[in-house]
Amino acid sequence: MLDFAIFAVTFVGALIVAVIYLYPSSRRPTTIPGLEPTSKEDGNLTDMARAGSIHEFLLELHKDYGPIASFWMGEQFVVSIASPDLFKQHHNVFDRPPELFKLFEPFWGLKSLQYANGAEGRRRRTLYDKAFSHEQTVQYCKQLDKTAGELSKKWSTMIGEEHIPLGQYMAAFALKVILRTTFGGFFLDDKEIVAFGRHFDVCWSEMERRLTDTPDPNSHRQKAFDEALKSVKKSVTQALNERRKHSDTSKDKQLLVDILLENTKDDELLIADSLIYVIGGYHTVGNVLTWCFYFLAIHPDIQKEVYNEIRDVVGNSDVDAKKCEQLKYLKQVLDETMRCAVVSPWAARFQDFDSELGGHKIPKGTPVIHALGVMLHDEKHWPSPKVFDPDRFSPDNVKERPPLAFSPFGFAGKRLCPGQKLAYSAVTVCVVTLLRKYSIKLVEGQVARAVYGLVTHPEEEVWITLDSR
Repeated sequence: MLDFAIFAVTFVGALIVAVIYLYPSSRRPTTIPGLEPTSKEDGNLTDMARAGSIHEFLLELHKDYGPIASFWMGEQFVVSIASPDLFKQHHNVFDRPPELFKLFEPFWGLKSLQYANGAEGRRRRTLYDKAFSHEQTVQYCKQLDKTAGELSKKWSTMIGEEHIPLGQYMAAFALKVILRTTFGGFFLDDKEIVAFGRHFDVCWSEMERRLTDTPDPNSHRQKAFDEALKSVKKSVTQALNERRKHSDTSKDKQLLVDILLENTKDDELLIADSLIYVIGGYHTVGNVLTWCFYFLAIHPDIQKEVYNEIRDVVGNSDVDAKKCEQLKYLKQVLDETMRCAVVSPWAARFQDFDSELGGHKIPKGTPVIHALGVMLHDEKHWPSPKVFDPDRFSPDNVKERPPLAFSPFGFAGKRLCPGQKLAYSAVTVCVVTLLRKYSIKLVEGQVARAVYGLVTHPEEEVWITLDSR
């Protein structure tokens, strides 16, 4: 969810594909320091490939050129910013360049909110945000508690020596949460969730692969994608139809699906905007949970402190919104998880007029990357940034940092992740439900290496074992 960590990454991938066959101008359009193109064919794409990922490329770029820097993708000039002051100057920029997301149009649809800028984009965001208000998140907690309870019951059969694939279970929990809080009753059936997830993963894997390798239109890959997408859309259509028949008309209990159905009769738009919210939340929530339990497993002292807080605040009672808010140390652990793992590496905006940023002219239409991950590992604000330390987010330490130094959900144009409250609640409920019953240990010999893809995830599955408390 959430400035839709996923949207930021796909921006970069789509832009690479869009300009790969073009070549850059040799004339630098601004005074912003940065890289000159390494070749006419790809700009600085070879530099990115050498770095390993866009996030790692941006780390090198800002280390060499400072908080505002530039580079080339083909003939497209791109600016990247990585400081609280520069973030503040871009705080009100709303629009995303829709043509740069062209690559992913087959999955989430041309009418998706992803492509909606200006007044129409703001109108739809204002409508949809009602589904993720504080009041609505409180209503979701019962469903979150129930879903986490189902997972806890499943894990009760795995105590002892059995190795548990952490990422697999966290992804399954996240998908259940997102589908049930978006669509309601249709996805209370686990069979529907499993079927949706299987087809969704085929589509998503193909989208990731297309960042560097476009399939032949008549290939098996293309046919597999088309069939999976057809099944995903069929499931969404069935969920929409089910809600039409049994919609809860109470305004303070509306799900996103209710708001969508009330405000448009366009089935294509309904499917597109439904999918964009599922995409935004599924991988992000699942990976935050995976990284969180990984860090707790390798830091048993921190795990013990979280458990003690859970025991004192929640005990054996249901996990409701009020108790979630009282778990202050757990909130610090979750924030440090997102910072240390860089779950959402960047976001992006553009303006359709000439502007100024950091004392430099920004020509209209220039993509500006918000290098959130670079900022999250800036030693000026985060000493020893690779060390996992929840005390960074103690009240006293938070006061010493500029607010935008920590922007894991983005910050700009009232377009930051709409579901951040739901994301925090979902992760909190899951951690509380599992940690108060099980002590989690990492299978020996593992070191989780980050892959900075569409959402940052471990390179390989993380395996854990459980002991009863």
